[in-house]
Amino acid sequence: MAEFTFAPLTPASFLDRSAAAFADRTAIVDGVRRLSYADFAERVDRLVSALARAGVGAGDRVAALCANSSTMLELHQAVPLRGAVLVALNIRLAPAEMAHILAHSGASLLVATAGFAAVATDLAAGAGIGCVVAGPAGDYDRWVAGPADHRDRAAVDERGLLAINYTSGTTGRPKGVMYHHRGAYLQAVAMAYHARLGPGSRYLWTLPMFHCSGWCFTWAVTAAGGTHVCLSTVDTGEIWRLLRAERITHLSAAPTVLSMIAEDPAAGVLQPAVHVDTGGAPPSPALLARLDRLGMAVTHLYGLTETFGPIAVNEWQPEWDAREPAGRYRLRARQGVGNLVARPLRVLDEHGRDVPADGETLGELAAAGNDVMLGYYRDEAATAAATRSGCFLTGDLAVRHPDGYVEIRDRRKDIIISGGENIASVEVEQVLDSHPAVLESAVVGVPDDRWGEIPVAFVTVRPGQPLDRLDLISHARQHLAGFKVPRRIEFTDLPRTSTGKIRKDILRAAATNPAPPAPTAPD
Repeated sequence: MAEFTFAPLTPASFLDRSAAAFADRTAIVDGVRRLSYADFAERVDRLVSALARAGVGAGDRVAALCANSSTMLELHQAVPLRGAVLVALNIRLAPAEMAHILAHSGASLLVATAGFAAVATDLAAGAGIGCVVAGPAGDYDRWVAGPADHRDRAAVDERGLLAINYTSGTTGRPKGVMYHHRGAYLQAVAMAYHARLGPGSRYLWTLPMFHCSGWCFTWAVTAAGGTHVCLSTVDTGEIWRLLRAERITHLSAAPTVLSMIAEDPAAGVLQPAVHVDTGGAPPSPALLARLDRLGMAVTHLYGLTETFGPIAVNEWQPEWDAREPAGRYRLRARQGVGNLVARPLRVLDEHGRDVPADGETLGELAAAGNDVMLGYYRDEAATAAATRSGCFLTGDLAVRHPDGYVEIRDRRKDIIISGGENIASVEVEQVLDSHPAVLESAVVGVPDDRWGEIPVAFVTVRPGQPLDRLDLISHARQHLAGFKVPRRIEFTDLPRTSTGKIRKDILRAAATNPAPPAPTAPD
């Protein structure tokens, strides 16, 4: 093949095009800092050369401990252009967990934003590596102010290692998921297409950039020539201010974060509507209805760290507009079909065979294609366990509907087996969430001598709306078979991971070993 007919795919290539086509358009809004695409590209070129002067070469690991920021966006561009590997640290981990990731990944340099200067300095000292801090008291801007030399860009193998993104590690040590250039490029194209991004798009970073490389929107927004509006912490009041002041057109967030946004006192109807992508858990019909009333047009996506973020999209079809509201919300809560660049999703039985598309037969959701990881870094056993039957096995139990769309019924580990019957916690949660006084819920199974397991519900009640357990149980009985109704209901706030997912492992432990009742005063 002639050399001029082929170029390796890398997501870092999008910036060159946008800098040429949209030089004067605003690329990044980060507090008072505003960068045009020409500015963004110049800083990235300087950063590539700064990395070279710091001794970072092809294949070296560069760790980032950064809030959503212009610094994090620059690293997502410059590190791949240098041929190095980006290791974005979850900013909410404990220092000991961060230290493990630095050691496991073999990082040779750590870059941090100002809010993490102290912990980053300590981590770097403990690991014996260099540390660069952004912000007024740091040296990052002086570092990036040095000269740029395009010869510092490295040749890219599109199947080569681009990033190592670590899983949340709620059931053990985090696993390092290996991303390649080709997958990130194609995933960014898919996200830009499905979100309908363009030069006029203004994307609010409510999603952590460290999580699955920001679902590859770190590159997708740049590819489209849109504007990145950075948000360093999930502050719902600030989100509503930015939605209005910055004329936001797009955002992404887990359902739990969307619920917080919808409940904020500053909430109001948005015109025009904002495109919202959600994933991490199925959004309940009740939450979708609330967001609709606020002018948030929600698209349900599905994915994992191992699939570069969303590998499935609930592609809405115009004919469904004629359905009654309850039917539309049920359709919108499904996980959908493979995204633009993914191979078709499969649902496999225990023998690796496709289950019938009847909307009833459970199997494990499986994925394959360009937007699936290379494997787990330095963990061949875990890679082999997750990649049987020629696919990546997600651990999610799903059904395939006659129209080809898949719907997750539960995580394999979260299915409750009571008296020999399967109970999908998602189904019970959606019924509980439909009660007008319920803000959100989580259902787990706990051991029971008679039934094997019984469902226990943890419920957060909407402020100012009293609710008792008998009322909620009565509501559940109207919609669920008796064996699916929770045997116990606890009213509480729900623990979450750093990306907004509910920590069912913590709830399961609390339900299995409830705290003893508080002592009462003697009569």
